[in-house]
Amino acid sequence: MGPLTSIFIFAWVFIFTLWNNIQLTVENEFIANYSSSFLTSVPKNILVRTRVLDLSYNRISEFTLFDFMFLSDLQVLNLSHNLIAELDLNVFMFNQDLEYLDLSHNNILKVYCQTVARLRHLDLSFNEFTALPICHEFGTMFHLEYLGLSATMIKRSDFRYITHLQLHTVFLTLQDFSGYEPQSLTALNTRSLHIVFAANQNFSFFLLYDGMSTSENLKITNIRYTLSYKDFPSPSLKFLKKIKTTALTLDNVDLRWGIIFQIFLLIWYSPVEFWTVKNLTFRGSVGKLTEYEYLFLLSFQEQSVYWGGSMKALTLEHARNKVYYFNQAILYRQFSEMNIENLTIYDACMPHMLCPKRTSSFQYLNFSHNALTDELFQNCVTLTDLKSLILQRNKFESLSKVSFMTSSMKSLKYLDMSSNLLHHDGAEKRCQWADSLAKLNLSYNQLTESVFECLPVNIKILDLQNNQIASVPKGIAELKSLRELNLALNRLTDLPGCSVFPALAALNMEMNSILTPSADFFQSCQRVVELRAGCNPFKCSCELRAFIRLEKQSRRELSGWPEAYMCQYPEDLRGTQLKDFHLSELSCNTTLLLVTALLLTLVLVAVVAFLCIYFDALWYVRMIWQWTQTKRRAWHSYPREQENILQFHAFISYSERDSLWVKNELIPNLEKGEGCVQLCQHERNFVPGKSIVENIINCIEKSYKSIFVLSPNFVQSEWCHYELYFAHHKLFSESSNSLILILLEPIPPYVIPARYHKLKVLMAKRTYLEWPKERSKRALFWANLRATISINLPMSFEANEE
Repeated sequence: MGPLTSIFIFAWVFIFTLWNNIQLTVENEFIANYSSSFLTSVPKNILVRTRVLDLSYNRISEFTLFDFMFLSDLQVLNLSHNLIAELDLNVFMFNQDLEYLDLSHNNILKVYCQTVARLRHLDLSFNEFTALPICHEFGTMFHLEYLGLSATMIKRSDFRYITHLQLHTVFLTLQDFSGYEPQSLTALNTRSLHIVFAANQNFSFFLLYDGMSTSENLKITNIRYTLSYKDFPSPSLKFLKKIKTTALTLDNVDLRWGIIFQIFLLIWYSPVEFWTVKNLTFRGSVGKLTEYEYLFLLSFQEQSVYWGGSMKALTLEHARNKVYYFNQAILYRQFSEMNIENLTIYDACMPHMLCPKRTSSFQYLNFSHNALTDELFQNCVTLTDLKSLILQRNKFESLSKVSFMTSSMKSLKYLDMSSNLLHHDGAEKRCQWADSLAKLNLSYNQLTESVFECLPVNIKILDLQNNQIASVPKGIAELKSLRELNLALNRLTDLPGCSVFPALAALNMEMNSILTPSADFFQSCQRVVELRAGCNPFKCSCELRAFIRLEKQSRRELSGWPEAYMCQYPEDLRGTQLKDFHLSELSCNTTLLLVTALLLTLVLVAVVAFLCIYFDALWYVRMIWQWTQTKRRAWHSYPREQENILQFHAFISYSERDSLWVKNELIPNLEKGEGCVQLCQHERNFVPGKSIVENIINCIEKSYKSIFVLSPNFVQSEWCHYELYFAHHKLFSESSNSLILILLEPIPPYVIPARYHKLKVLMAKRTYLEWPKERSKRALFWANLRATISINLPMSFEANEE
């Protein structure tokens, strides 16, 4: 990559980052959020370019033209949950781009109208209007899609100005409602209508009838009626032909059985396809059904079995039955015989449901959050079209019975049995599932590893999370079609192999007890492309290192990496992400470690051997042994006080080839004349019978100085080397200055053997006397030498000599 390319990439990244920062700044400039700021008036410091302004949840009671006239770009204004009492739409005359205006949850009593041409969303719900605040100017808001209104009474004429508008949603809040003129709502032209009725008042069922004749999607909240069912207004037969609603939702319904079933009968024969009832309460007279209600229930049951309307789905959520004295089997039979595709009864404390007498049209059943038990649908052969069955949060216990429940459901593809009390023991009889079952949810139960003995053979998606499974047995029957397996939140200590799951593609093993997942998983599970194994107490060791390496090589997706993968053990690595955990190859490969240790040992031995040979280490060891033995013998042979008595001024060490110079020059010049010097020479002072080494050591010990006559001949002599070594040892052991070096002839460095490294050191660090070739300088040489070895020997020795 050339320099120009690098500069281009850098410039592009810089411009991209700068542009993002500019965009973020611009977006922040366009949005002003003052929600929940304890404001009592509109702030004066709002930026002119603001497009979205949120002033909700404050204490603003009024605003004027000057508060918004400079916000020409304003598109969204939220003034909900304030204390506004009057609304003058003229204040928005300069906000020509305003599309969203929310003034709900205020105290508005009156509206002064003005056309806001581009307004799409206007919400005036939850205010204090007596009549609907629909002005003549509303009719010119052709872009209006959402309209929220509130009132205490409704008349036919209230909607006359907006009948031509094509609205998407109308939201009506009717608090403290006092009156409704029938067919008023039919003037509206809207797809969705949501009515919130007064919570503590008797509902006007004309609102329900007219609402169903007005919009496709109808939702009514708070339906309560305490009067007798005999006073309940029934719709005319013509009404059924006018119904437009196909999706109906009734929320917070509190009615008596008779009225509920009259409404049920009405809707059953209407064009409604999807009916949802939430927070339903059934009531009766003193907790029991009247004879009329009971007969009505029986008659409706017979009619609905043979004839059904357009309804496809019925949903009952959070139903409570306050009628205790009636045959509940009638109610169960009513639901079981419905000729619809989808039925949901959620959170209704339902203990049972009957099997349909005839082949049922049910394709989807949801009985979650009830009190159903293992007796449900046993030996039921009429649910042959059922595809999805959801029974979560009930009281099922036996997995074997659940399997037999499904055995006759030939079309069943999905079964949800989560959050029950399911278990399976090996002693139970074998399981028999529907052959068509492809997706099974058994999560949040009490299942152990024995569950693998009772699973559908054709299952493709299996959820077993949050059970008590400790292992995946290898001797079970193969699940050849299984593609997704969820084993999260169990007690597994390792990843399972895929010998019994040959088609497995996704595996979830999160939040188990896995310390060191086996690296064999990637060899066994070649088809797994997604693995979730985070949030386990990983032990950061060599085995884990191998797992991570193989995972990277396999190029599988490790979901949650790296945040969910952390070391738990050992203690010093707790909290370390696995991506930051590293161990060397040497510390994890035992064979490599042994080979490396062996090689290092061999190299060390070779180096030591070489150094021993090069520096003649064996020779030094032998000399130390000789020195030790000699000293030991001397210790036992002589008293301690006589060991250190000096007998000679100097011991002479020289090569035999230099003996003529020693005998003719050195000895005569030192032993004659004034200041007679006593010299120790091996030829005359070595004691017969003792070893040469012992004689050398004794002579050096009894001499004040040791004179070494250095020459090329000296370094070739083995005995000279001994004498130099022992004299050097005395130098360090006694901290004395006992060595005198006389250089008889120059010694080239290359002539000195390697083991004479002490001689090299001595010649480099100590001053030596050089034998002069000129005769005129020899007198000074002898004078210096005499001065060096001048010492008075002990009197006892001198007396003995005499």
